[in-house]
Amino acid sequence: MKKALISISLFTISILLYSFTYIAGGKAIADFKLKNTDGKFVSLKDYPQAKGFIIVFTCNHCPFAKLYPDRLNKLNTKYKALNVPLIAISSTDTTVYEEDTYPKMVAKAKAEHFNYPYLVDATQAVAKNFNAQKTPHAFVIWKEAGQWVIKYNGAIDDNGAEPAKVQNQYVAKAVDELLAGKAVSTKETKSIGCQIHFRK
Repeated sequence: MKKALISISLFTISILLYSFTYIAGGKAIADFKLKNTDGKFVSLKDYPQAKGFIIVFTCNHCPFAKLYPDRLNKLNTKYKALNVPLIAISSTDTTVYEEDTYPKMVAKAKAEHFNYPYLVDATQAVAKNFNAQKTPHAFVIWKEAGQWVIKYNGAIDDNGAEPAKVQNQYVAKAVDELLAGKAVSTKETKSIGCQIHFRK
């Protein structure tokens, strides 16, 4: 009887943990606090009016990531005004990629006029929380039941090299659908870019 009660208790705990982690089919993301290139720390709670966020894992060194800063500026300009700001995060291993060190992030953000936060994830904990794999790897998260839930993850759009030939703006479409109160029609695509190498 005692073993049966223990088994039931463990099962109940596991269900509760699962319910906490996954809401309406999406993974719930914990808030974070990371250093921006302006020296200040940024967290999701700094945006009390936010309905959602566009989170993009990116970096300095990756050729694919270098294609997107202008497009990220445009996304942030459009959607921040609708309470869906964009935040970029660099989680790469700086012992491998010296170009991704914090001082060089600061220089890049200034030189390319980033209008969005560019945060350093020095411990790589945030990238692991999101299960980010590539640079760039985009996520759209939305507030549900008081938690931030992943509604889309993958590529920003379908043509990194030629912006004028983009046919599918995955991130923009997902945000537009959520703002309209609709379900996201394309929840996941394959992110194309450089692999994020996690330190052991």
